[in-house]
Amino acid sequence: MTARMPPEVTLLLVGAAFAAMGATYWHFYWNKEVCNGSWINFNKTALKIDLKRKLFGQHVAAQVILKAVTGFMKSKNPKKPLVLSLHGWTGTGKNFVSQLIAENIYEKGMKSSFVHLYTATAHFPHEAHIKKYKIQLQEWIRGNVSICPHSMFIFDEMDKMHPELVNSMKPYLDFYNNLDGVSYRQAIFIFLSNAGGENIVQVALDFWKLGKERNEIQLKDLETALSLSVYNNKNSGFWHTSLIDKNLVDFFVPFLPLEYKHVIQCGLAEMARKGHFPSKNLVKRMANDLNYFPKVERVFSIQGCKIISSRLDFYI
Repeated sequence: MTARMPPEVTLLLVGAAFAAMGATYWHFYWNKEVCNGSWINFNKTALKIDLKRKLFGQHVAAQVILKAVTGFMKSKNPKKPLVLSLHGWTGTGKNFVSQLIAENIYEKGMKSSFVHLYTATAHFPHEAHIKKYKIQLQEWIRGNVSICPHSMFIFDEMDKMHPELVNSMKPYLDFYNNLDGVSYRQAIFIFLSNAGGENIVQVALDFWKLGKERNEIQLKDLETALSLSVYNNKNSGFWHTSLIDKNLVDFFVPFLPLEYKHVIQCGLAEMARKGHFPSKNLVKRMANDLNYFPKVERVFSIQGCKIISSRLDFYI
């Protein structure tokens, strides 16, 4: 004979189960990311502090990005999406800056469901499939902006993207109120590229040879030459694209080659991030073993800050 629980015990257990289900539902509900001011709220002061304290050796990029993002986010009715194209050698901070922008707009930063990262070699690896990629890319952009007008799209390795694929984004970056009922004017597009890095390095070298301070370099010294170089470079991703023809890129943002002192700053910051007490002597040992140019003077770092995290593990 099967034993039965008293009615009052059964009611208590059922009530507890419903209570647990309710708690789970409300936890999910209140933690579900929504496209509104609770989850998307630009913090200009925090972005300014992050660019000053965490981004090393990039006074031009920091100034341009702060003004561009602030102006765009403050506008209640922008005429077009914000389009930033970040250029420079690897390890100079392009990916890092895109993360800082996301962290100071979205509550979840790069983990936000409204931030979308695409990498050319991972998402569009085969030139033979360009037509399929164009359709997919347009559907991704349209679908995500339909869900949240304040979406952010980050395209890494732009220099490895086919120009046709880049051109397929043109309608979404232009001055349209809407396309098929969808407005893209509140979205942000960030392109990351190594293309044009040689031009930026040459400007930095010229200033150094003339005995000028690095901080004297201004956007006007770089932007025109940079946009022309990527437009005329078949391996830039922007080769003869309508994005440049139609002036749809708001800013070409140059990232200067890093100097020895910036590598030291990156190393100390990375040690702190890893939970170690920052040791300048240890970081100097690591920095001294990296490659610099010109070969004799060793002014600019070839690797920048990109390999510092893994290199520090060896020295620590």
